[in-house]
Amino acid sequence: MDLATIIGLIGGSILIVMAIVLGGSPLMFVNIPSVLIVVGGTFAVTFIKFKMSDVIGSIAVAMKAFLVKMSDPEAMIEEMVNFTRIAKKEGLIALEKEVASDPFAAKALRYLSDGYDEGLIEDMLSKDIRLTVQRHAIGQAVFKGMGDSAPAFGMIGTLIGLVQMLSSMDDPASIGPSMAVALLTTLYGAVLANFIFLPLADKLSLRSDQEKLNKSIIVEAAVGINRGISPMVLEESLKIFLSPKQRDREETPEAKAGVEAEAN
Repeated sequence: MDLATIIGLIGGSILIVMAIVLGGSPLMFVNIPSVLIVVGGTFAVTFIKFKMSDVIGSIAVAMKAFLVKMSDPEAMIEEMVNFTRIAKKEGLIALEKEVASDPFAAKALRYLSDGYDEGLIEDMLSKDIRLTVQRHAIGQAVFKGMGDSAPAFGMIGTLIGLVQMLSSMDDPASIGPSMAVALLTTLYGAVLANFIFLPLADKLSLRSDQEKLNKSIIVEAAVGINRGISPMVLEESLKIFLSPKQRDREETPEAKAGVEAEAN
């Protein structure tokens, strides 16, 4: 489970609830017509913009922001280098018995142990990455679309409330409820867009980039293993995917000496 997402949602919810409670009765902020306008309108427009399967699939994609813990790139590199040592010592067929922590890595090991051609391995794995990124992009687009629609329906609700209020100025008792619809729909739309939908879209985009990075490491490692590159050299080539800070943390005098010895 992604702790940052949970902390953000819980912390933000507490702040909003505290602001409401400290400012007066919480019941002032509950208005069923406003909820129907904003929530119902947002989902209605979403179904107009996207296919039913895309909207339903985006829910599964969104769960990744909460439940799926991405593999650490450094750990992924270490695992792939270990597979390289096994292949170097026992041959590619030995990878058939190895269990990878990532399904994509397991697929790469299967291709290697089955003796697939290097070009075919790289092409099939790269195609898998492209399709995965495409699926993630659809999920992000759905939540971004919802983030755009929620404030718009908040404004529509505000206009409806204002029309109702202005049309009944001779009845003071109806002015309050009409004004509540006018203001609360704007509030609901702003909260849903900026606290739920748009942050989720950004988190999914970040997760997609992280998954693409890990899979790119696996592809590079699979090609290196197939070519018979030594574990030390492969490790150094995979560190290119890491940030300079991560590379410096991983660098050791022994590793540097080993690379220089293999290069010579």
